[in-house]
Amino acid sequence: MSSEDTLQIGVRYIKGVGESREKLMLRLGISTLGDLICHFPRAYEDRTQFKQTNSLIIGETVCVRAMAATAPQLSHIRKGLDIVKLRAVDEVGSIELTFFNQSFIKDAIKPGETYIFYGKVDGTLTKPAMVNPLFERDFSEERKGAVPSQSSITGRIMPVYSLTAGLSQKMMLNAVRNALNKCAEDLPDILPKNIVKEHELCTARYAYENIHFPQDIKALEIARKRLIFEELFMLATAMRHLREKGMEKTGTKLTMPDWEEFLKALSFKPTGAQMRSINEAAFDMISDRAMNRLIQGDVGSGKTLVAAACCFMTWKSGCQAAFMAPTEILAKQHYSSLSKLLEPLGLHMGLLTGSMTAKQKRDIYAKLSLGEIDLIIGTHALISQDVSFRNLALVITDEQHRFGVNQRSMLTEKGDSPHVLVMSATPIPRTLALIIYGDLDVSVIDEMPPGRRDIETYVVSEKHRQRVYGFIKKLVSEGRQAYIICPMVEELEGTAENTPGNFLDSYDKKTTTLPHLTGLTSAVEYHKKLKAEIFPELKVELVHGKMKTKQKDEAMRAFADGEADIIVATTVVEVGVDVPNAALIIVENADRFGLSQLHQLRGRVGRGAHDSFCVLFRGADGENSRERLEIMRKTNDGFKIAEQDLKIRGPGDFFGSRQHGLPEMKIANLASDMVILSQAQTAANENLNADSKLCKPENRKLAEKIMQLFEISADKLN
Repeated sequence: MSSEDTLQIGVRYIKGVGESREKLMLRLGISTLGDLICHFPRAYEDRTQFKQTNSLIIGETVCVRAMAATAPQLSHIRKGLDIVKLRAVDEVGSIELTFFNQSFIKDAIKPGETYIFYGKVDGTLTKPAMVNPLFERDFSEERKGAVPSQSSITGRIMPVYSLTAGLSQKMMLNAVRNALNKCAEDLPDILPKNIVKEHELCTARYAYENIHFPQDIKALEIARKRLIFEELFMLATAMRHLREKGMEKTGTKLTMPDWEEFLKALSFKPTGAQMRSINEAAFDMISDRAMNRLIQGDVGSGKTLVAAACCFMTWKSGCQAAFMAPTEILAKQHYSSLSKLLEPLGLHMGLLTGSMTAKQKRDIYAKLSLGEIDLIIGTHALISQDVSFRNLALVITDEQHRFGVNQRSMLTEKGDSPHVLVMSATPIPRTLALIIYGDLDVSVIDEMPPGRRDIETYVVSEKHRQRVYGFIKKLVSEGRQAYIICPMVEELEGTAENTPGNFLDSYDKKTTTLPHLTGLTSAVEYHKKLKAEIFPELKVELVHGKMKTKQKDEAMRAFADGEADIIVATTVVEVGVDVPNAALIIVENADRFGLSQLHQLRGRVGRGAHDSFCVLFRGADGENSRERLEIMRKTNDGFKIAEQDLKIRGPGDFFGSRQHGLPEMKIANLASDMVILSQAQTAANENLNADSKLCKPENRKLAEKIMQLFEISADKLN
């Protein structure tokens, strides 16, 4: 049986698993022996730390070697509650031990015998205690100097696994042990030997053994480094392969236009970063290969101008462009802003959204197929079967991570290998961008247009609500407008305290709060309360994702046109709403949002000539919540915020619904393992430069694994 065959053995055939436990393991994505050994521990317990009873610290978790000084006493407190108590002693003191609903302890612990107890220290400094500690007989004298056996539960570093109901840590531990015993000789060593040597990596066998059953902390670190490097090396190799595959596509060769005509049509001078990005895209489009480029920039950095320049160039080359936005609101905004810039130059534009009438859609379909529309802007309606182009040469998607792979490819298939430009306002570190968007060239707009103001941000608690409402009234009286963002379904609650921002100090100094908002369960309820009780004299609109498109658009139009003073909304306004007169955004229960999402929301204000403000109401009172929101207060730099967000939440949540195009990481963390990521990426590139098709014998196993990765992640790696 080959090593690959061994790893494909069904998990039910592993000793200690069987059919019933196999069903439980399937919930964790474990179906084969290979899956089981790759179900890495989520944490570890260091049970190597021994302390004497007179040096214990309340709250720490340690091992104590002590003799049972009293016989365990069993007490029946009530039905369903038994307690066993005993006292254990060492050379310097004693510890009280209590076990709940473990009546077997009465006979398991013998007075006069020495045991090792592992648990969290409770009680007081003079009378330490442990509740429900793990324990085992102390055989240290018999096995002095020996490494604790695999059956030991103390004196070693213990893995802690992610589980599901019905599986215990002990079951998982035994299953992994038996799986490793079965495939010890067949563990895949896929990294070329020269890379293992150059980066001082251990063997695969050592890595798998010590990631699950580490000899010590150093062995665990060595194992982790190897497995993290291997996972990121494979990912970087796969992404480079995709990139080169994409470069083989020949695109429509466009001609370089006279940019003076385009630049004269602008009412402002583009930033250096914008011009650099335009040039990078333009040189892609005059080459023989299809452009595949990501334009990445912070909120308000001017990505749309780059898209407009690419559309202008496509039109000048006699071809069509399609621009797909994730929401109807955003599609209409892009249509409005690009029409003002491009139509005076002679370019014909069209808009296609789901809410248009059948007749309007048929008219657009006909004009597109005849080539009478040079640039079509729309939503997912662009990928419908009825849409066809005469000569589609450029596809643009906004907010890249909001579209699934299939949606993007369905639009590009409407042309003959069209150039592709994707835009994202979610700034991420460049090294990470090269992995996540490995099949794309990356342009970064890292310069803000002149005049773009920083937004003053304040983190406040419920007790400051009156002052915030007072501030809203003051801004509205000056002609400004405000957003109030809240979760759609979650209850609104606020209990924590915080120091008010200085702008709040100049308003109502009363500390009395308005009635608590715990009864408001949605944006709908909150809107009613604001309208009827808090701002009866103001025009308050409501917009949320469950509204009909027509209602939603009408509410947004009223706000954008200045007919509404306040708009209560869910995160549907996160992208696409451009209201220069809006100078304040308030986010309820801000700790329930990711930092990057809060930054996107904050970017809805500060778009005009007025000083702008963001107020974040803190719902939770935890230290993590406080620290996270403080990051928002301290910086307006989207890249810094994104790095923090990535560290806190990981890439899955960071990009939402795992649409970031990456296979799930088993052990690597794309935020905290950036140094190894960079090393693995360099090594992967050097290896592919020397053997681009992975044909050499030393790359055979790697090539097999990469093909397997493509098969498993076919819907993600496009």
